[in-house]
Amino acid sequence: MYQTDPPRPAKETLPTMYDLPSEYPEDSGLPDEFHLFQPQLLRETFCPPNYPAEEVFVATDLNLYYDLRHTLWYKRPDWFAAVGVSRLYEQQNLRLSYVIWQEGVAPFVVVELLSPGTEKEDLGQTLREINQPPTKWEVYERILRVPYYIVFDPYTDKLQVFQLVADRYSELDLSTPRVWMPGLELGLGLWQGSYQRIERLWLRWYDASENWLPTPLERESQRANRLAAQLRELGVNPDEL
Repeated sequence: MYQTDPPRPAKETLPTMYDLPSEYPEDSGLPDEFHLFQPQLLRETFCPPNYPAEEVFVATDLNLYYDLRHTLWYKRPDWFAAVGVSRLYEQQNLRLSYVIWQEGVAPFVVVELLSPGTEKEDLGQTLREINQPPTKWEVYERILRVPYYIVFDPYTDKLQVFQLVADRYSELDLSTPRVWMPGLELGLGLWQGSYQRIERLWLRWYDASENWLPTPLERESQRANRLAAQLRELGVNPDEL
């Protein structure tokens, strides 16, 4: 391919999400139940008030391509969110992957859920091998410069939060297992409760008043309870309707 003058932008010349594979057959098998339910709860409660819904994209176990010099290199976070980017790819299509040189917006927050065998890489304790792609930590910290990197161990319920300070991640000293993110006007913390009829500690988003943000099912239940209360004030028993 010959060089044009001026050079054509990467968005036109490099592979798009339609060209890049969304998964590889050598990848490990399906995740455990926690790795299915926890990202779902994060998605259902992630509603940053300073961004319209059409400018918020969240993803679970989706290939994240990050290096325009090595277009097949990718990471696959357990959950991540990007804001200020179209919910749909170019306002029209569901994404097959998230390609940085096409999107132009890096994730604002990445969440990794520790699994046996991934702990050292997730926590930046592995070294990059010669002629191999960078580690997760290097990608999130140095290449994508993700402002918040969250690591949660579902086996010990330990929450670790790393915030980008200058050009390095600094672990926050959490007096309580939660962190406020001013750029999102949201916080993320550990909530003890029942989700999918499973009682345990879950990662969940909360608002500026420190109220846990409801899931769609909880919002419906809250609306029904308010309506029932209004009917009772009018002397109507909703249970008899």
